[in-house]
Formats: sequence, C-alpha cells, structure tokens
Amino acid sequence: MAEIIAVTNQKGGVGKTTTAAALIATLAEKGKKVLGVDLDPQGNLGFSLGIDIDNVHTLYEVFKKQIPVEQALCATEYGDMLAANILLSGVELECNKPGREYLLKTELSALSADYDYIIIDTPPALNLLTVNAYVTADKLIIPMAPEILSLLGVTQIKETIETVRQYYNPRLKVIGILLNKFNARLNLNRDVLDLSRQIAEQLDTKVFETKIRQGVLVAESPAHGKSVVTYAPHSKPAMDFVALVEEILQEGSVEQ
Repeated sequence: MAEIIAVTNQKGGVGKTTTAAALIATLAEKGKKVLGVDLDPQGNLGFSLGIDIDNVHTLYEVFKKQIPVEQALCATEYGDMLAANILLSGVELECNKPGREYLLKTELSALSADYDYIIIDTPPALNLLTVNAYVTADKLIIPMAPEILSLLGVTQIKETIETVRQYYNPRLKVIGILLNKFNARLNLNRDVLDLSRQIAEQLDTKVFETKIRQGVLVAESPAHGKSVVTYAPHSKPAMDFVALVEEILQEGSVEQ
C-alpha cells in the first residue's frame, strides 16, 4: 500500500505546489512509483509537471462519477498524476451527500496498491477538498514562508486536523513544518523560525532541519513543465528539496 502524504497550508504563496512537485520528482528519481494528486482547482501541480490541464480528464469527472479513476490518470516523466482544473471548485456545492469527506479516499483505494507514494497538493483553504486530503492521508507536511501571516495560516490548521483525527482519520500525523524561501541572514526569518518551533510543539511535530532557500529557478521551472529538482538540479532550492526527502526517509517518517 502506498504511503500517502498531503502538503497543506490554508495560506497561499507558501510553496505548497513547489514542495509537492519536488517530493514527487525526488522520490521518482529514487526509483519509487509515485502518484501525484492535485486537489487545488487552480491546477498548478499538474501544470507544473507538464500536463495540459484543460485538455485531460480530471478529478472533477471522477468525483462526479463520469469516468473511473483509472481513466483520469495522466502520465508524466515523474510518474502518474490525477490533475485538476477550475471545475473542481464546484465539488463543494455539487457533492452534498453524506460521506462526501471520503470522496478522495474511496477513489484512491483502488490505486493505492500500485504505488509506493501518493503525494497530494491541497488548495489554500480549509474546505471540503482539504478535508478530503486529510481524511485520505497518512502524513501531512506544512510548508510556510518566513513571514508572520504565513504563521497564522499554520495555527488555523490545528483545529481542522484535530477534528479530522477525531471523526475520520485517527492515524493522521503532521511530520513537520517546512520553511520555504528561507534566508538565515535575515532577522525576520530567524524570528519566524523561533515562532514556528512553538507552533510545531502545539501540533506535536517539529520544524524540519532542512530549510528551502530562495532561488529564481523555482519560479521558472513550472513554465517548463518540470520540478526545480530536475529543471535546475544544482540550484540551492533543488539540493535543499533532495535533502528534505533524505531527512524524511532517514527519520523513518516515510519507509524506504
């Protein structure tokens, strides 16, 4: 069965999609069979990995029972992908039957045995799609930018995680807070690091030792349909993401 990891923060602009894409690419480079799942109606994960999101089958069609989940799988150089586009934003209104929190879990149950890892990118909101990710996932990674508003996004996740644990998924675990766009020379970055450690304690987790440094190539790579890990493998952010995966593997958060 696949290990399922969701990348989440209700605050936008913190590097969720970049992180999800980098995890997918790095694990694939290690020879693992990976499925990427884009739960964000913006469709950025699929776009970032080279998918024409407006001309493929998407999770919206799967959730609406228009096609089987196997038909929605898109091939990328990093493995398979379940893509999304703006239609997915209608799921919250259109899927209002009991059990709608299990939409994703139900569909992925048919695929889990075929993969080593499933990486889920979530929307920047605590809505039905995000809850579906939490109900489905074994582990959560919370990326954040080194700024105060990003910290607020993390603190507001806590209640949702606790609710999901209580009613839907008691095994859900936050394996770490990840600092993106980090510059240790800036006072604000160091202050945010201290505060993020306090928040990590509240979530019964830690701040990853690996911090992702800034780099213009991170912003360039999606336009080429690649993760920064393969687009610019010698860049500082790419090397940091590889180190992050090694940290996760070494600590046993994800089984090798």
